Amino acid sequence: MSLHVLAAGPLTLVQDRGRPGLAHLGVPRAGALDAPAAALANRLVGNDADAAVLEVVLGGLELYAEAACWVAATGAPAPLEIDGSARGHGRAERLAAGATLRLGRPPTGVRTYLAVAGGIAVDPVLGSRSTDTLAWVGPPPVRPGVRLPLGRPHAVPRPLDTPPAYRPGPLRVTPGPRADWFASDALDLLCGSTYVVEADSNRVGLRLDGPAVTRIRSGELPSEGMVLGAVQVPPSGRPVVFLADHPPTGGYPVLAVVHPEDLWRCAQLRPGERVRFSPAPPPDPAAAAAARR
Repeated sequence: MSLHVLAAGPLTLVQDRGRPGLAHLGVPRAGALDAPAAALANRLVGNDADAAVLEVVLGGLELYAEAACWVAATGAPAPLEIDGSARGHGRAERLAAGATLRLGRPPTGVRTYLAVAGGIAVDPVLGSRSTDTLAWVGPPPVRPGVRLPLGRPHAVPRPLDTPPAYRPGPLRVTPGPRADWFASDALDLLCGSTYVVEADSNRVGLRLDGPAVTRIRSGELPSEGMVLGAVQVPPSGRPVVFLADHPPTGGYPVLAVVHPEDLWRCAQLRPGERVRFSPAPPPDPAAAAAARR
């Protein structure tokens, strides 16, 4: 079973949960940038959580089904059509053999996730089917004319599922490891300012324009390990939020780290949209102890 790609839009990638745990070997984690949306799409069609999906930037994807299959679109609400008939977002839909699926441009957000029952069964690389756009590890970007192989479905699709709760407001951050490279009020400045997403943002990093964060130390910082969500500050003073394809190391100081539960929102921010930060509340010791039991 396979899907024939007729059009791929601005950028369509195969993504799963990525390659965590290989940073010490210099391999970025990659994986779906909006992880909750990808997980929801997989649940809707009855896939395991680690099945590969298609991450579609600003729509434009067109697929021809060589055999019948179940599909589901989540994330940015791109209009979904099957043979010209409008279908639902965030629910399982049947794609008949010989039918054509089209994803339009979403009115909001950036990345739509399309799951297919059985998963996209391209060959894994280093244990993952994700495309890393920094080093281009994994399958190449999806192109017109390609046939995408599908795995064997093994569970019944869910007609409906509950998406993760959306938490509006600023992106929560915790202090980073290099606060001593900045003025004492640097984190307050970051959390008290409004930034704008720049056009060159991508899966590597969310680049922001706005008030510069001032360093009090000059010179070079030796390259050190970086984590997902790190808010790195280059010499310009304009922060960059490291996303799924970020390099394992970096040489600019990290002022803060975005809370893991808020990272998916970075995947759906368009150039020109405004971003604010706020300090994350300290963890609840009782809740942490309960989670460990």
